[in-house]
Amino acid sequence: MLRPRAAISTRQAAAFAVAVLVAVLGITGCSVNLTAGPISKPHAKTHSRHHGRSRKARPRHSGSPAHTHRGRPDRHVAQDILVTEPRAGFSVVYRLISASRHSIDVTMYELADTTATRALAAAAKRGVKVRVILDRRRESLNSAAYTYLTSHRVKVVWSSSGFEYTHQKTLVFDQSKAVVMSANLTSRYYTTSRDFLVLDSARADVAAIVAVFDADFGHRQIRPSDGRDLVWSPTDSQRQILALIDRARRSLRIYSEEMADTTVDDALIKAAKRGVDVRVCGENTGGQYDAVFARLARAGVHISYYSSSSGFYIHAKVVEADYGTDHGRSFIGSENFSETSLDRNRELGLITSNPAILAAIARTFAGDFKRGKHVQ
Repeated sequence: MLRPRAAISTRQAAAFAVAVLVAVLGITGCSVNLTAGPISKPHAKTHSRHHGRSRKARPRHSGSPAHTHRGRPDRHVAQDILVTEPRAGFSVVYRLISASRHSIDVTMYELADTTATRALAAAAKRGVKVRVILDRRRESLNSAAYTYLTSHRVKVVWSSSGFEYTHQKTLVFDQSKAVVMSANLTSRYYTTSRDFLVLDSARADVAAIVAVFDADFGHRQIRPSDGRDLVWSPTDSQRQILALIDRARRSLRIYSEEMADTTVDDALIKAAKRGVDVRVCGENTGGQYDAVFARLARAGVHISYYSSSSGFYIHAKVVEADYGTDHGRSFIGSENFSETSLDRNRELGLITSNPAILAAIARTFAGDFKRGKHVQ
C-alpha cells in the first residue's frame, strides 16, 4: 500500500535506519521453513483465559476498509516492513529500543523477556522517557518485569479494568514508528511460534497509537482513530475483519489461534459458498475446535491445524484476501476470532495492501498449511 512518508528529523532518521537495515538483511518479506522444536509450556494454557465462547450472529456493519484512505492513492511512500517469526527473531525490537532517543511506549499482554526489559531499563537510564502498560490479569507472569522496570526508572502501570484483557502487543519509538505485533514479548515461545511483526512508520497511524496509549496509560476513555489502516478492539475490529472477508472474490488465507466467533465462522462459510478458496491454518490443542473445524469443512472451507502442546504453534492472527490481485489486502494484528477479543479487549492490528508483505504471508502460509493436519 502506498502511504505518505512523514517528514523526520535527523535523529528520527537514524532510528528509522534500523528498520531499513532489517529490510536489507532480508527480514522483510521473507518466507520461513520451520523445523519445530520443543517448548517448555503449552501455549493453550497460557491463552485459554481470553478464549471467547461462540455467540449468536449479529448484524453485519458496512464501511470502507481503513487502509484505502478514501480511495485516493498517495504519491509518497511509507512502506510497512514485515518480520516473520520464528525465523527472524526479536533482534529488530531490541535494536529499535537501543536506537530510541526520546520516548518508548509499550503496551504488552505478556512481558517475560529479560533482554527486552534490560534494554528498556538502559533506555530509561540514558534519558529516554519509557512507559509501559502491562495486562493486569496476567500479573503473575508480568510481575517480574513490572518490578524490574519500576526499579529502573521506567513508568509502568497495570491495564485499565475497562477492558477484559489488554491483549495489544505494540511498541512505539520516538513517536515516529511503531511495531504492531501478533506476538507477546515472551521469550520462551520465540523459537516455536508462528507470529508476525509489522514496522509501521505512517504518521497518522503512529499518532493514533500514541493518543490511545496516553489515554490507556491514564485509564481514560478514548475512541481510537484508525489512522491510515489501524484496526482497534473493542472499537471496530469485527466490522473491519468481516468487511475484509465479505469482499474477498478469489481467496482467503486465515491464520487463527482461536475459532470462537460464530459471526466470523458464518462469514467464512458464506465466502466458500460463493466460490472463494477459503483456507484456515489454526491451533486445535486438545481438540478444542473439532466441532467448529468440522462445520467449516462441511461448508467447503479447507482446514489445516496444529495440536502439539510442545511443538510448533500457530499464534498469528491474519486474514489475507485476494492475494495476487490488484485489490489484495491483509489484516495482521493481536485480534483473535472470539467475542472477548473483538468486543471486550484492548487489541490492535492493521490492514495493508503492501505487495511484499502479502507475498511473504502467502509463501509462509503455503508451507504451514501443507504441514498441518488436514480436516477432511
